[in-house]
Amino acid sequence: MHVRMRHPMLLACAALGAALACDAAAQTLYKLIDKNGKVTYSESPPKEFDGKVIRIDIDPKANTATLPKPGATRPETESEKILRRPTPGGGADRVQAAREKLEAARKALQDATDNPREGEVQRMGKVGGGTRPVQTEDYQKRIAALEENVRRAEEELRAAER
Repeated sequence: MHVRMRHPMLLACAALGAALACDAAAQTLYKLIDKNGKVTYSESPPKEFDGKVIRIDIDPKANTATLPKPGATRPETESEKILRRPTPGGGADRVQAAREKLEAARKALQDATDNPREGEVQRMGKVGGGTRPVQTEDYQKRIAALEENVRRAEEELRAAER
């Protein structure tokens, strides 16, 4: 099968069609470039060809992702576990536990700020070109809750140190 391609979109469609038409194992296409620069794709290597032949190995599983099932929750982080712990009754243990809680709250806030979850920050086009980040309402609420956790942990530490 030889198909001449002159338009990039046709080229992409032909490559995708050829990839889907083959079986699910690793697949091979051949890109043929003649001396005039015209590109042709083939499923089999040419016997006599006066030009450049490039072998293209296609792995149909290369662009797949395993997504979490809808409604599935992510595992709890160590910081979140520490934040849920009750603070011990008194003394040095209480101060140490309050410090750990504050550190965990700060770490959770920093992690959420540095690594937003997928879909929490979207890119919006700017008038002059380029894009800017836009935080979703849910992300803003999550950051506000984490900031509140830090504030409460700071208060708890101050109370424990008295």
